[in-house]
Amino acid sequence: MKEFKLENTPKIKTGFKTPEHYFDDFSAKVLQQIEKKEIKIIPIYKRKEVVAMFAAAVVVITLMIPIINTYNKSKELDEATLETYLSYQSNLNQYDLIRELDTKDIEEINQNVVLEQETLEDVLSSNPNIENLISE
Repeated sequence: MKEFKLENTPKIKTGFKTPEHYFDDFSAKVLQQIEKKEIKIIPIYKRKEVVAMFAAAVVVITLMIPIINTYNKSKELDEATLETYLSYQSNLNQYDLIRELDTKDIEEINQNVVLEQETLEDVLSSNPNIENLISE
């Protein structure tokens, strides 16, 4: 294969030429064109698109307020739901529950609960595991 030398090969002319004395007054011509252009400034509140977007945003926010309020309501747990949840948690025992009690909860537990004799007899007769109830 022949050795190729970049310096010895004939050069191709580009075909692009600048006119004579083009760069002598180039900066003056550019500055004249820039000064001729006057920029029209439109305040943002007078633009039709911005006003339309602002109106659309207000309508969307107004329509979203009732939906947000329904999702943010805190729902209190009723006792049955809480008891069902705790009963299905197999890794939770009575000692874990006792550890989480605070003084207010303990005071509520200490209140006297009035049980009628008939109610107590019904519970004991319907539950076959009387020994477990007594040990607890």
